[in-house]
Amino acid sequence: MSAQVPHSSVQGDGRAAAPRPRVVIVGVGHAGLEAAKALRKAPVDVTLVDRRNYHKFQPLLYQVATAGLQPGDVTQPARHIFRRQRNLAFRLATVTGVDFAARRVHVEEGEPIPYDYLLLGAGASTAYYGVEGAEAHGFPLKNVADAVNLRSHVLLQFEEANRDPSLIEAGALTFVVVGGGPTGVEMAGALRELFDKVLRKDFPGLDVRRARVILAEAADTLLASYEPRLRDYTRRKLERRGVEVRLNEAVVEVTPEAVRLRSGETIPTRTLVWAAGVRANPLADLLGLEQTRGGRVVVDETLRVPGHPEVFVAGDMAGATDPEGRLYPQVAQVAMQQGVHAAREVERALRGEAPRPFRYRDKGQMATIGRNAAVLELPGGWTATGWIAWIGWVVIHIVNLAGFRNQLSVFISWVYNYFTYDRGPRLISAAWPETDEVPVDSGRETVDGSVRSTALRPLSTV
Repeated sequence: MSAQVPHSSVQGDGRAAAPRPRVVIVGVGHAGLEAAKALRKAPVDVTLVDRRNYHKFQPLLYQVATAGLQPGDVTQPARHIFRRQRNLAFRLATVTGVDFAARRVHVEEGEPIPYDYLLLGAGASTAYYGVEGAEAHGFPLKNVADAVNLRSHVLLQFEEANRDPSLIEAGALTFVVVGGGPTGVEMAGALRELFDKVLRKDFPGLDVRRARVILAEAADTLLASYEPRLRDYTRRKLERRGVEVRLNEAVVEVTPEAVRLRSGETIPTRTLVWAAGVRANPLADLLGLEQTRGGRVVVDETLRVPGHPEVFVAGDMAGATDPEGRLYPQVAQVAMQQGVHAAREVERALRGEAPRPFRYRDKGQMATIGRNAAVLELPGGWTATGWIAWIGWVVIHIVNLAGFRNQLSVFISWVYNYFTYDRGPRLISAAWPETDEVPVDSGRETVDGSVRSTALRPLSTV
């Protein structure tokens, strides 16, 4: 392990305190959040850096997009989360690079941040796989802003169709979801439920039954990593609830008015929800480090960057592999466990102990299809479907939310939604551009340190 670069602070009586190593964590996602918490009693000074001042619970963003929850239900200010952690300071800044030789993190706002240990956990961005028009005309679901924009857009389509029903034939009420993983399945089911249970009552003069939800998946099954029985159940449930499931059907082109499928079929639509995949945060491309599939940074079995034992990468940015050489899935549980492991490795290094490899403890996987319907798969082959799996999904997601206020708010909202067949604020708000990209000279508009095409669909305001 390379030598540390200590720094000193001053105690209340004017005496210099013992030098404390500086740990910089980039990203307030699941990996960064858990790493920072795990270091709360360590003899280090932690600086947590993010260009947003909050942590978001990404697994529930689709519920914000479908008016089931409010943005504040799935977010928690970073300063509030760590208000009692005396060895941590939060820094609102956009990271633009790292000088590994000088051990400094470069930010767009202010001076570089020095470190003795660095954890990179900036997460992931949407992967469009080169599909023409997908980025320009599709709706991703990676940020709170994405969810709010999508919610506004969906509601606007119903308002316009209510004003001019002829727009339905042109695709105003056709919603295409791309990707048959958990996000795509949950999004498709939630949209169908929103239309049938809520908007049907909001728009009594509109034939909401004409609204279509199409789920397109390039593979031959939904939820490919799940047991076959759960995959079949998921498809049956979605189709019974009115979702049109298209397997072995990839989207090859997207325009503002339609999507074209690999089969040659063209579907008129104004709404394409892109849930087909992710790649590492674009910050990974700027680091000059070796990368693997999806732009993920290559790390060793301890999550360290080869040649830089003081630098860790965790979560969706990390190209970590299991003992069989397979990349770990880019899911919250992996990120959380990797964040804790990186923190423990810092503590071990401070004690002069040998590094330990990261081992993922699979706690199972689950996805919800909608009211009283979900799939649950636990280690050892135990599976469940239906109401029992749905209750398990509800409980686990509430428990994993950051902060009691969020847990209580989500619980109350879900109870209200369940018994009233209603939803939260169905507001059409102004477009709120935001991506995970870092500033580059690309000729695009820069907003809050992020890069975004200026070709956003115009949204009305309430």
